[in-house]
Amino acid sequence: MTSFDARPSGCTPFEEELMNAMQNYADTADAPAFDAPGIVRRTRRRRTAGIAAVAAVLVLAGTGTALASMNGGGEGVRGTVASSGAPRSGKDTVVVVGKPGDSFTIDFAGLDLVLAKELLAKARLELGTVGKAAPEGCKPGSVVAAAPHSPTLVPLGGTVDLTLCAR
Repeated sequence: MTSFDARPSGCTPFEEELMNAMQNYADTADAPAFDAPGIVRRTRRRRTAGIAAVAAVLVLAGTGTALASMNGGGEGVRGTVASSGAPRSGKDTVVVVGKPGDSFTIDFAGLDLVLAKELLAKARLELGTVGKAAPEGCKPGSVVAAAPHSPTLVPLGGTVDLTLCAR
């Protein structure tokens, strides 16, 4: 038998060596260990955290939008509005809307009836009776009093009575 003749196994010596080397390698290499339950747990945890983050962003965006729409986007709901003449600004023209701990103020001092109605609509309030009065130094047609006024809280959907300058 020569070195290149077929062996009883039917393989050449090179093929036998190759087979033995491959078998030795296969026997020594450890099989990879997969922690399938751990992988599933991490995936679920990441998915839950992602969903919670998206939900938090949506809640914050919704809260900001609600506050902006409730306050009219910051246009004239808080503070006083400049007008000509001498408006009577004080607690008798300020309306506090909402509930304790969650309220905002509207100062109607010196506003005309059209703008006062717009502010009432933005604040989700109803206009009650409109009266007339003639105090000193007021601009004709401007608001000089509101009822109920500060510190009384007016609930959303409540009614506010306004008194206009009759001069």
